[in-house]
Amino acid sequence: MKRWLCFSIFVTLLAPLMAADKPKGEVEQERLKASYEVMKEILATPDRGIPRDLLNKAVCVIVVPSMKKGAFIVGASYGRGVMTCRSGENFRGSWSAPAMFALEGASFGLQAGGQATDYVILVMNEKGAKSVMSSKVKLGGDASVAAGPVGRTTSAETDIVMNAEMLSWSRAKGVFAGISLTGSTIRSDDDANNNLYNKDLNAKQIILQHEAKTPAAGQPLTSLLNRTSPKHV
Repeated sequence: MKRWLCFSIFVTLLAPLMAADKPKGEVEQERLKASYEVMKEILATPDRGIPRDLLNKAVCVIVVPSMKKGAFIVGASYGRGVMTCRSGENFRGSWSAPAMFALEGASFGLQAGGQATDYVILVMNEKGAKSVMSSKVKLGGDASVAAGPVGRTTSAETDIVMNAEMLSWSRAKGVFAGISLTGSTIRSDDDANNNLYNKDLNAKQIILQHEAKTPAAGQPLTSLLNRTSPKHV
């Protein structure tokens, strides 16, 4: 246990130093590329992925690639990802320039080791989208969240799924499944937005006010979503 604890502390302290050695914006560009790979792989297997009808109803997509979990008695989790929304006042247009986001939470219990997990969150309505862009949001408190179903279409349109402001999934060791992120928080990662766009921008300015253009590293993700789900229904 002591060996695991020392390793966890070492990784936690080393990660920011490694990121600091990279040119400004490079970490965020890598995050955009990783988010694209996650969505490409998930959408390539419709029978075991996000139901297409739910994606068509979503107003925003949040992707957190390889979220890290360090679990030692009190397991803290943190992740950095991206969010893109359908453009236009009523979220009916093409997918917007991506904004950087942070997903944070905590789990309690005696656990050893860690694992890397990808997370995908669909924001299902305008209220949920504007809430996430405006402030730090506690999932399950400030905004309702439910585990998303898996398959080509929504197999069971339960009240929980159809009324939730957000639906969430995780992928670990190749297994993709719905998961509830109740208790986690999500917020605009403004420092990362600054690094990516080289100016002070928050999620609302990027997504709603169109004060930034999609960077080259983010174009594969938005193009994929525009091909897969070009229209909100």
